[in-house]
Amino acid sequence: MAGKQVRVRFAPSPTGGLHMGGMRTVLYNYLFARKHQGRFILRIEDTDQQRYVPGAEEYIYECLKWTGLQPDESPLHGGDYGPYRQSERKEMYRQYAEKLVEEGYAYYAFDTAEELEVMREKMKTPDNPSPQYDFRVRLQMKNSLTLPEEQVQEKLNSGVPYVIRLKMPENETVKFHDLIRGDSLFQTALLDDKVLLKADGMPTYHLAVVVDDYLMKITHVFRGEEWLPSAPAHVLLWRYLFGEENMPQWAHLPLILGPEGKLSKRDGMKYGFPVYPLEWKDPATGEIIPGFREFGFMPQAFVNFLALLGWNDGTDKEIFTLEELIETFSIERVHSAGARFDFEKAKWFNHTWIKLSPSATLLPEVNQTFKRNGITISDIQMLEKAIDLVKERCHLLSDFMQQAGFFFQYPENPDLTAVQARWNEEKKSFFENLMQLWQETETWNAAELENRFKTKAESLHIKTGELLLPLRIMLVGGKFGPPVFDIAELLGKAETLKRIQNLLDRLK
Repeated sequence: MAGKQVRVRFAPSPTGGLHMGGMRTVLYNYLFARKHQGRFILRIEDTDQQRYVPGAEEYIYECLKWTGLQPDESPLHGGDYGPYRQSERKEMYRQYAEKLVEEGYAYYAFDTAEELEVMREKMKTPDNPSPQYDFRVRLQMKNSLTLPEEQVQEKLNSGVPYVIRLKMPENETVKFHDLIRGDSLFQTALLDDKVLLKADGMPTYHLAVVVDDYLMKITHVFRGEEWLPSAPAHVLLWRYLFGEENMPQWAHLPLILGPEGKLSKRDGMKYGFPVYPLEWKDPATGEIIPGFREFGFMPQAFVNFLALLGWNDGTDKEIFTLEELIETFSIERVHSAGARFDFEKAKWFNHTWIKLSPSATLLPEVNQTFKRNGITISDIQMLEKAIDLVKERCHLLSDFMQQAGFFFQYPENPDLTAVQARWNEEKKSFFENLMQLWQETETWNAAELENRFKTKAESLHIKTGELLLPLRIMLVGGKFGPPVFDIAELLGKAETLKRIQNLLDRLK
């Protein structure tokens, strides 16, 4: 592959929501392409029309847009090697399937669904409960290896439905090198004769992926380890059609593990954490499953923790910008063992990114969070200042509502019980005097407000610690929030005094 431009692809099937594992495959492809000044291609593999889910392709585009991992070539972006949907490339696959038949590497199979079911029942044994269509079976079935040539031609001419199957060698060892796992060996005697072209003329994944990777000049294929069992068939197809020397370099990525093995969408529903980047509505059930965005994750944090699910740069560094990931990423440092997803750790990444991000960066999403909760912010400058005050307390963007909502909407149910237990006339008198003091304050800032507060408390011989909680409840409504004098400064004089008076009235 030396001297060739690096070309990698992500090739999803639009059969449902794009989950976290698929997004990590996108990310590793993207990082590798950018690291090597190559091209990142998105190809939609929609050959399985029965499992096609409306909206799934559009969802993939939205996920890539949110994370900033945009392809160089795709059905949306175009490119020199289109079409980028397999269903639009249908006519080009048949010639390759027919070529394999002509050269003895594949064959026509005319078996009906009923005949295949009879075969499975007939050949089922305790040791082999699910017989496969392999070299042991094919000579007992209705195909071009068992039927006379004239009968085969007659069936083809008369339109009898058929599939084209790969003729798996009976006793060979298929070997290929994996960039993560090293050399892999497979015995063909254990493999089935995979369908390459279906009865409707559509190719299966096995044929289409090899043909498309060749025609699109793909140099590296990074995909999940669940595709490892299919690798020997793909190696043989490369050998038979294009020469094994033209085959891309491969890397099979480790699984992302949940609490009970491979991470699944059921884990998210069961344990209450997201598994999709964005909200996904299941078209079959109508169920709406929130994604990382809806949980309150920043895209930068999502990309950051996703990169470290199975890879590290060899140091203890954990926080990476996308640019830093591009610079340091190496496919050889991807682990072969499964990577366990820890939602609490993911929230730590998000918390760190929130703390590191300028308020202006956080502003649009936080503003949307307030809107979704029925609060329209008219003073955007005040919101930006509020973000600065509370962002260190927020693990999720949704936390800003609880941590900063009181700046824009007085709490309906302040925690009176936290104040009433130790409330007395002395404290009431203090706050009445404080209101007068603060009313006369010309320099309205946290330092001046704190100074006058403490001076007044000392003059009345009241410990400031006994007064700070009531003041916080007056301004915030609960036992939370940033430093209380910073809150008062941002609320402004009129609103601060109004809130103190409101609670004094309720404590009568």
